[in-house]
This record gives sequence, C-alpha cells and structure tokens, in this order.
Amino acid sequence: QVQLVESGGGLVQPGGSLRLSCAASASIFSIYTMGWYRQAPGKQRELVARIVSDGGAIYADSVAGRFTISRDIAKNTVYLQMNSLKPEDTAVYYCNAARALNFWGQGTQVTVSS
Repeated sequence: QVQLVESGGGLVQPGGSLRLSCAASASIFSIYTMGWYRQAPGKQRELVARIVSDGGAIYADSVAGRFTISRDIAKNTVYLQMNSLKPEDTAVYYCNAARALNFWGQGTQVTVSS
C-alpha cells in the first residue's frame, strides 16, 4: 500500500504561481509512474503531467510550457510547479502513483480567481 499526501494548493490570482507537493510513504519512484491529475466541478478527472521512472515527463497540451513536474528521490516527493495560472486551471489536483495498481492522494484545491 502506497500513501500519497498532497499539499500546496490555495487561492491565487490569474498569472500567479503555486507549487504543489506530493509526499509518498515509500521509495517508489524507481518503479512507479508518478502523475498529477485534476478534476474541475462537473468535469472528468484529467491528466495534467506525468513523470516516469527514468525521469521523462509528459504534459497535457493545456499546461505545457506553464507547468513543470519534478521529483526529489531522496525526499520521496513529487512537485508540480504551476506558473501563469489561469481561471480554467481551477480544480482539485490529485497525485497518482501507477504501476500494476493505482494509488491516489486526497487532493488539494487550487482556485485561480481575481
């Protein structure tokens, strides 16, 4: 069982920045794909960014160039740096660890509003 704990969400004005963190309960980055997903009210959960075991990353088209996923293996922590935030980025953001099974964090709210 893998436990994931997100933090770093909040209220930010359009154009602002936030950094989300996801702390894992074990050293899993060498074998798990780590990802950030988000779910806005009335919409399906969607992939935001993903980082695989060798460090390669992919991004949703809607966030490419604005968001950066990274990891600190020593701290068992994955980050999502979000810049140039837009109102449409408002959602609950979830951390995910995927291999044969999927593990999810509890989510953290990000609200972009003036």
